[in-house]
Amino acid sequence: MSHPRHDLDELLGHPVRFSIVALLAAASHADFRFVRDQVEVSDSVLSKQMSSLEQAGYVRVKKGFIGRRARTWLSLTNAGRRTYERHLVALRS
Repeated sequence: MSHPRHDLDELLGHPVRFSIVALLAAASHADFRFVRDQVEVSDSVLSKQMSSLEQAGYVRVKKGFIGRRARTWLSLTNAGRRTYERHLVALRS
């Protein structure tokens, strides 16, 4: 039997990335500014971590407009949700 730590996802070991994914796991999608404020990071930090999660296939980024204002929405992909759940199980073990 292998130790539960082997099931931890390395990308989610970073506190900000873990916080982003945990927040997104509770919603179908969230506005960039809402995530930024809840995770308590700057725009640039969230943008960088969001890019890492998107490249890994954990987060989907959708850009659009409300009126004339550009908006960005984030959501977990199915792979991101599964990875987060496995990571939580490993932490609990």
